[in-house]
Amino acid sequence: MERLSNVFWLIGKELKSVLGDPVMVVLILWSFVVAVMLEASGAGDTVRNASIAIVDEDHSPLTRQISSALIPPWFQEPIFLSANRASAAMDRGEIMFILTFPPDFAADTILGKGPVVQLLADATAVSQAQLGTDYIRNIVQEESVAFLSGTPEAPPEDLQLELRRAFNPNGNPVWFKSMSSLLNQLSLLTIALTGAAMLREREHGTIEHLMVMPLTPAEVALSKVLATMIVVLVAFIGSLLFVVQGLLNVPVAGSAPLLVGGAAVYLWAAAAIGMLLGTLARSMAQFALLVIMVIIPVIMLSGGMGAVESQPELVQRLTLALPSRHFLAFAKAVAFRGAGIGTVWPQLLLMAGLGAAFFAASLMLFRRSLSVSN
Repeated sequence: MERLSNVFWLIGKELKSVLGDPVMVVLILWSFVVAVMLEASGAGDTVRNASIAIVDEDHSPLTRQISSALIPPWFQEPIFLSANRASAAMDRGEIMFILTFPPDFAADTILGKGPVVQLLADATAVSQAQLGTDYIRNIVQEESVAFLSGTPEAPPEDLQLELRRAFNPNGNPVWFKSMSSLLNQLSLLTIALTGAAMLREREHGTIEHLMVMPLTPAEVALSKVLATMIVVLVAFIGSLLFVVQGLLNVPVAGSAPLLVGGAAVYLWAAAAIGMLLGTLARSMAQFALLVIMVIIPVIMLSGGMGAVESQPELVQRLTLALPSRHFLAFAKAVAFRGAGIGTVWPQLLLMAGLGAAFFAASLMLFRRSLSVSN
């Protein structure tokens, strides 16, 4: 009971230290409000507001029909230019796409001669260039079919593909990116705050004060981990309710309490990693470099920036040691597929186990560093 009391008062000390720092409070609010919104809605795997120029050497109803189909929010209003002016505009970075219709394009289409349309794309924006090319090709094909048949529906084929999107009917990338952004903020803040709290004690010389008190290293380490978990978990809940579900309109199909509980388990693992880094580092500069080395693979290999299955097989095996991979799989299952505890318990168990392993390693190093300093 006395040890629980010690941990309780130490947690209060850590919370007062974090919440009493205005810069830290602003950083937490920025991360879970502004950063989540920017990351979820600012970038995407869809074309948006792309600039396009039309070089129309045919001036036919078909070319006008295709041009009118290039509409916002995917494309800006098309600009009709000559070939030389369009090329110069692309060289200046003002135009992303140039669609050129040759003379007699509509007539050759009607006669079935298979005319060629030229599409130039500014590939310095690799993702948008690739996606925009697919968008424009589909628009040209669909509008050509509509022009020839008088209906936007293509003639029925022997084999037809019926596409239905599961769990995200409209294919809205904000849904997935919001969860990925929450994971990134959880990882970065939790690791940074926990490790910085340990280094702050060491640099200010207060760690020795704590050790002369009737406290064990486990109590000191556990209090810092739990204090960070409390602060970040409260920020996570607020961001989930008011930013993700409120401002971004991302629905949570499963149990919100289960999602919060899983976030708490992940915070335990992430805080243990931060504690380990804070114990290894001897200065704030060293800690900053360690955080950069750790947080990049934690974020990039979690599956938020690309599917885990698309990674090399060796890397996929290594990512099993990352709690972030298991949390993202857990969060997607609960938030989008409505999974229950019976489905996601392996991810919860893996996160808890990895957290216990990292905490045990950090506690061992912490005790060793104290014995060396004494």
